[in-house]
Amino acid sequence: MAKRAILIVMDSFGIGEEPDAAAFGDEGTNTLRSCTKSEYFKAENLAKMGLLSIDGIECARELPEAGTVATGTYARLREKSMGKDTTIGHWEIAGLISPEPLPTYPQGFPPEVISAFEEKVGRKVLCNLPYSGTKVINDYGDEHVRTGDLIVYTSADSVFQIAAHEDVVPCEELYDICRTARALLTGKHGVGRVIARPFVGESGNYTRTPRRHDFSLEPPKDTMLDVLKDNKKDVIGIGKIHDIFAGKGLTEYTYTTGNEDGIEKTLEYMDRDFNGLLFVNLVDYDMLYGHRRDIDGYAKAVAFFDEKLAQIVAKLREDDILMITADHGCDPGYLKTTDHTREYVPLICCGPDFAPAKGTKGGNLGTRPTFADIAASVLTFLGLPADQTARVAGENIL
Repeated sequence: MAKRAILIVMDSFGIGEEPDAAAFGDEGTNTLRSCTKSEYFKAENLAKMGLLSIDGIECARELPEAGTVATGTYARLREKSMGKDTTIGHWEIAGLISPEPLPTYPQGFPPEVISAFEEKVGRKVLCNLPYSGTKVINDYGDEHVRTGDLIVYTSADSVFQIAAHEDVVPCEELYDICRTARALLTGKHGVGRVIARPFVGESGNYTRTPRRHDFSLEPPKDTMLDVLKDNKKDVIGIGKIHDIFAGKGLTEYTYTTGNEDGIEKTLEYMDRDFNGLLFVNLVDYDMLYGHRRDIDGYAKAVAFFDEKLAQIVAKLREDDILMITADHGCDPGYLKTTDHTREYVPLICCGPDFAPAKGTKGGNLGTRPTFADIAASVLTFLGLPADQTARVAGENIL
């Protein structure tokens, strides 16, 4: 019988500062704790799987589901890579640890990068500073519309972001511009992602559209996706997964317009007879609520997923496993910056024929030293031999 692993990343759903958080400017951050300040927070099904039983969990108030007896296997994962961004987080989940951080540009990109980019694309650049994505289009949108110059900005993450009004630079042209930037940004300037940020609207009321597109640096080594594909397994990406891995190791993929669409596509794929991995990214927690420091919006998004989780669990087959995790934090209650936060992430697992690890108490696997344990666990669960699981970092934890 086919074995299926369904791995869902709640993008940015951190559960508390890591020991080195102060070095990243993130001391005291806790995405989950901030979300529980909201009256809209609800996590009954996540609690059943073990979310609120994970070591070190803190809530801002007493939750009705806090006393739920966990029936799944659960752990707290520490990031071993030197970063706190989407690319490095997903790479580590997939078994690739990055000991060196990807380049960041707190003062903007150097002149040699900008001049080469302007020459290649035939347009000038506006801004070239770290900026909030919603604020930058309001501060520079009018000049962009008037001149056609591109709004280039970055953040604390390793990103080269290009914003353009869809009436000035149509999306396909913007994507081509991003491909040009991606080809330029290699070597010491090999940023994790080049991101197309299309927007619409009028002066004073510009808004970003869901037609964002990421152009990622290709993983420098194999990940569990490559191992699975090489062993004739299905590797299906939903949402940003294709972009994060630059398509490397995937056998099939589909994009989404947000969490709701991502959850529906997950349910649809679970009705299919695939043999391997369904790898899902739910982006709204990060993009719409974490970066915008919207506690209620984040809490509502968690509650929506929690409600839909019952449908996902109901579709699990006898030989399936469901794993839910995150790639970093983005604490909506942390007001020093609007960037990602260096936090532990949860791992909660369940399946009809999946028992907690032997020798553990109630499925609690404590604190694990790397996200890469997920990769080793997926490969082992899907029956790959030891010489294949050894191609990725981490130890089997399930």
